[in-house]
Amino acid sequence: MNIPPHLRSLKPGMAEKLGYYVYLYVDPRDGKVFYIGKGKGERCLDHLYDDDDHPKVKRIRDIFAAGLEPRIEVLAHGMATSDEAYLVEAAAIDLIGLKELTNKVVGHNSLLYGRKSLKELEVFYAPMNADIPDPVVLIRISELYRNGMTAQELYEVTRGVWILGLDRARGAKYVFAIFEGIVKEVYEPELWQDARVAGYETRKDLTPEDGKGRIEFVGKVAPEAIRSKYIDKSVANNFAFGAQNPCKYINC
Repeated sequence: MNIPPHLRSLKPGMAEKLGYYVYLYVDPRDGKVFYIGKGKGERCLDHLYDDDDHPKVKRIRDIFAAGLEPRIEVLAHGMATSDEAYLVEAAAIDLIGLKELTNKVVGHNSLLYGRKSLKELEVFYAPMNADIPDPVVLIRISELYRNGMTAQELYEVTRGVWILGLDRARGAKYVFAIFEGIVKEVYEPELWQDARVAGYETRKDLTPEDGKGRIEFVGKVAPEAIRSKYIDKSVANNFAFGAQNPCKYINC
């Protein structure tokens, strides 16, 4: 791409005064933001020189091919640390929505500090501990969870695939999907079996190798009386500090 002279570098002294900042790429054809980033120095210009298959790069090329240029705006600047910029970036991505952007992932720590309702914040900062008399398996899905998941996506990241004893797992009446110690959903397993990773509709992260020596369940969302008893309650105290195993048996 032939980068216009005024987009090749910042004016002398600008970078130092900007500090850490969050920037936007705007498509001049419709006025919509299509990428949000954070950085310092001339980071906001670096994407103009990228040469890969990122959707952002394709959008930039299309804009130049139309005889136009992307509008680069600074949303916030003068921040002292990258952590501050991360929080602003995450909030901006949450506000616009990942589906409207060419960003491939949500902002750093967006799941923890991003957009939430007051009810969600109450659960996050002042949760009630769950009283669990039932035989259950707790499954932490921290690496796979994201805001705005569909019911099917949440079910599929919870149901497999796990290193658990098949006989003992079959003694569980319910399975809890856990994120950051909070119960997000409750399932009633109808069948536990050796993992068959080909049976997932929404997951692209699984390979046949992932299923070896692991199990999964097939089930349904638990009755509403059970869900209301456990959802949004904390089970964090059931996991030892620093515990790496994402699964935990309770009463079974």
